[in-house]
Amino acid sequence: MSSSGYPLHTRGIFKSLPTFSPDLKDLTAIVTGANGISGFHTMRVLLESPQRWKKVWAASRRPPPEEMMALLPAEQRARVEHVALDFLSSPEEIAKELKAKGVTADAVLFYSYAQPKNATAEAMVDVNSALLRNFIEALPKADIEPSRILLQIGAKTYGVHLGPARTPHVESDPRIDLEPNFYYPQEDILHQYSKDHPKTRWNVIVPAWIIGAVNNAAMNALHPLAVYAAVQAHKQEPLHFPGDYDSWMGVNTHSSAKLTGYLSEWAVLEEKCANQTFNASDDSPLPNNRLWPELARWYGAEAGSGPELDESKLTTIDPGDVPTPLGYGPPLKPRFSFTLSQWAGKAENQAAWKEIMKKEGVTHNPFEDIEANFSFGEAVAWARVLQISMNKARYYGWTGHVDTLESLFLAYGEFQKIGMLPPMVVDKANPLI
Repeated sequence: MSSSGYPLHTRGIFKSLPTFSPDLKDLTAIVTGANGISGFHTMRVLLESPQRWKKVWAASRRPPPEEMMALLPAEQRARVEHVALDFLSSPEEIAKELKAKGVTADAVLFYSYAQPKNATAEAMVDVNSALLRNFIEALPKADIEPSRILLQIGAKTYGVHLGPARTPHVESDPRIDLEPNFYYPQEDILHQYSKDHPKTRWNVIVPAWIIGAVNNAAMNALHPLAVYAAVQAHKQEPLHFPGDYDSWMGVNTHSSAKLTGYLSEWAVLEEKCANQTFNASDDSPLPNNRLWPELARWYGAEAGSGPELDESKLTTIDPGDVPTPLGYGPPLKPRFSFTLSQWAGKAENQAAWKEIMKKEGVTHNPFEDIEANFSFGEAVAWARVLQISMNKARYYGWTGHVDTLESLFLAYGEFQKIGMLPPMVVDKANPLI
């Protein structure tokens, strides 16, 4: 059933969204990993349409935290039911829990992810393949036959974490075999399941840097940038950019979790999108030279002077003579004047954050685990430029858009509501228009 004959609509800052036939109604969905940034925001998207989605099952070991659920209106919360599942248990055990709860699903949207303590590439393959395999093998055992299963992976499928890759990244790009990547066996598991169960088709969604507020900030690369900006403003010091000139000028694409949720809903409801992979980005290119001045303005910090231009003050990470995803040329050599993790290790910055917590009622202290909460932000701050193409989704009829600066501003505001950040000092972002 196509949305092409219906007018587009707007929800707040999210523009040109599809409208679906009113005949699509009383559907149910399972959203796994609903505690995480992508699962939670996709769940929010489905809950915005009560006629279309009468029930959403949040499948995870623990229910979504109360402070996150408080972001939802009461009517939406009433249509969510948590089903406690451990996807590392057997399909039989998972099926038993699904049947006990009476779970049904016209669509399954899979966002679950686990990072073992021994986070080698091989270990990541083993554990994350098991998560998906155990869960989907439980579905027929629980008499659940969805018309669509959607799996979200990530831009590491293009090898961006291993060095320079051909840009922009497109869905038809070949797999990168420089090291094991759990996305590939997950896709294979999903494709095989669909072959074995022809009434169930699949989608794979590939976002870039993800934007959205959840209380687990470890995978939210842009959260530590706000912490840095708030502390620098509190100390009345400039917001210096840690990277070099190339990373200052390089253009990134970002993926707002809620816009990706709208795209994911569109993908699973459109017949023409069956058995297709789609990139997901805001389609709002954003270089650091435009992001960082806005960050400073939002939190009332003095804007820094930009990148360090004195080569002698830059540290270079040289990985040596290693192969690249591109297949030729030199490897990526990140350069920086300091890292966010180094900055977070300083006592004066930790003390400033505690003062902010006391003053503004912030409950989360990212400085208690610097590696978990700051290291992921390094890549978006200075290490890599990430560009994914939205041509395929546009070709299939996707029209949704959001300005990344407006989306990030919205996310930081919600981070404040759940106790993760202090308030910003301005009322709105300046969109890139």
